This record gives sequence, C-alpha cells and structure tokens, in this order.
Amino acid sequence: MKRIAILGSTGSIGTQTLDVISHYPDRFIVEGLAGGHNLALLAEQVKRFKPKKVSVATRDLAEQLQLAVPPGTRVYYGDEGLLEIAAGTDADYMVSALVGSQGLRPTLEAIEAGKHIGLANKETLVSAGHIVTERVKRRGIKLLPIDSEHSAIFQCLNGESMKDVHKITLTASGGSFRDHTREELLHVTVEQALQHPNWSMGAKITIDSATMVNKGLEVIEAHWLFDLPYSRIEVLVHPESIIHSFVEFADCSIIAQLGNPDMRVPIQYALTYPDRLQTPTPSLNLAQVGKLHFREMDFERFPCLKMAYDSGLAGGTAPTVFNAANEAAVARFLNGEITFLQIETIIASVLERHERIVNPDLEQIMEADVWARQIAQKCN
Repeated sequence: MKRIAILGSTGSIGTQTLDVISHYPDRFIVEGLAGGHNLALLAEQVKRFKPKKVSVATRDLAEQLQLAVPPGTRVYYGDEGLLEIAAGTDADYMVSALVGSQGLRPTLEAIEAGKHIGLANKETLVSAGHIVTERVKRRGIKLLPIDSEHSAIFQCLNGESMKDVHKITLTASGGSFRDHTREELLHVTVEQALQHPNWSMGAKITIDSATMVNKGLEVIEAHWLFDLPYSRIEVLVHPESIIHSFVEFADCSIIAQLGNPDMRVPIQYALTYPDRLQTPTPSLNLAQVGKLHFREMDFERFPCLKMAYDSGLAGGTAPTVFNAANEAAVARFLNGEITFLQIETIIASVLERHERIVNPDLEQIMEADVWARQIAQKCN
C-alpha cells in the first residue's frame, strides 16, 4: 500500500492523479491534499479520499473548510500548509503538481523528509536543479517524472546505459497557435490561447504551450533529470502528440514512447513504477490515426524557446529569472493587461537586465525570483 500526498490536488494534474488513485483503492492511501482557492472541489476530495491533513491558500478558506471536512481532519493554510502536506504526513510518496515556482520549497522539504517524488512541477528543477538533484542523491530517494515528455524519455531509457545515448528529442504539439504567423498573433485573445488542440491542461501551462515556454522549461528540466548537455536535447514539432518523445542511441537506433494524449498514463506510471497497470485510457490505434506529422523547430517563430536554451546554457540564476518573468507576464496576459506577444518581450527585457549569479544558494534563487517578477510587472 503506497501512501500519497498531493500538492495541487484541485488543479489539472492533481485531479487526474486522484482519478488514477480512485481506480486502485487497494494500492493507494491519500494522506494529505493541498489545494488552492477551489474550496468546493477540495472539500469534495477530502470527503471522498479522507486524508488526515489538508491545506488551502488562506486562513479564511481554512476556517470555511474546517466546517466541511470530517471530524479529525487537520486543516492548514498558506505556505506553511504546503510544507506540512509535503513533509509532515505519513506519506511515503509526494506528488508535486503545483503551478509555478511555489512548488520549490515544499518539494525540497519533502526530499529532506525522505519522501519519493512524482514531479509535475517542472519549475522546481528549472529554478534549482543543482540543489534538487544533489539532495535527491544525498537522501537516496526516487525522483520520477510526470510530464508526458519526460516520462516518455524515462521509459525509453529503461534498461539502457546513458553512455550509449546520442541525444534525446522532446516533441511539442505547437500549442494553440502552431499554424499562426507572427503577424496573426498580434491580436489573438486569451480565449483563443486557452484552446489547446490536444491536451487538457490548466490555464498557465496552456499559454506556456502556445508561446513554447513550456517546452523550454521541459528542456531545462530534461537537462537535470537525465544529466545531458543542452546540445544533446532537441525539440521537434509533432502536432498529433502521439509520439511523446524519443531517444537516439549511439548505433542510430531510436526508441520512442507512443500513446494517446492522456496525462493519466504518465501519472499512473510515476505512481506504480516499475509496475504497469490497466488505465481507463483508450488503446492507441495507429491505423485509425493514419499519418503522423513532424516539423523542424523554428526559433524565430518561437523565440521563447531560444531564450530558454540560452538561459539553461548560462545557468546560475538565469533559468530562475526566465521562469519568474514568464509567470508574471502570463498572469498579466490572462488578466488582459498585455497582448500575447508582449509575453516574450517582457521575458527578454527582464533577462537583459539580470545580473546572473553563477552558483546560487536557495535564498539567492528566491531573491532572483522575486526581483524578476517585480521587473516583469513594470515592463511592457
């Protein structure tokens, strides 16, 4: 029986994680849930899965939630609540499904507490990959990827030696505007940007998919997960999202992982590894799909991906600043304050002003994060 805590239980990954767990009640016990502001959904999850501890965003929400949960359920809130769910339960496995850099400290606390990690929060490795990977090695815990692309690479590498790997390729759907020209992007709306052609995801990650920031974050995450230089991590546009990623080996053979675009598959694999269990996902029918298409990545069309590579190569606090500037810019776009193309100009402007720290500690990373957000709020 595996005991699970979930950070971000009311979000897209969190709800799908609980869906996976609901199919195998004899394998999983939910020890803790951390949601945000969706009180009704979190209360419903608590009643169904009966965690001992639960956390919400604010004190006011915590007081309301306390009235709605079963007796004996301990309710927390805010940053301290996230830390309690991450590291203070009896869970042996923590799913980090928070959006953005708020997942960093709780994930580090969970690692220090000896929890195995299912990582959907890519910003944790983007901002502090050198710190996270060192602690994972020191504590001897498993760090299992939940992102479909990283899960695909992880599966392709099973039983293989890293010394035989020539390169890895992450596939990208191209997002909501993959067939738009730069000129056509000038007047796109928030509603249009949120219409992802393949995946069901939260608002922020859907926008990141359209700008290709999401793929850039995945490149940086892959660098840390698989200990590969950026020169051996490539991105290929694949509109159907059937091939989730692939590995090319020294002998020029390629192993790819395929499947219908359903996040429950990589989530379940991270929860049950090394076992494979049935999922509610329909089987992939390649004859029905008929054709698969691929395009070379165009860095002029998607400048945010180029900025991500450059930030990763620069290292230090540069990836932190890239990520934080993007989070602030995306929030402004979703609020109607800026246009879609201003997201990339804001990120570029913040990176230009940044004075990189080569080997930052955690406090310096958090300071760089705050600084980047403040500057991004002022840029246009």
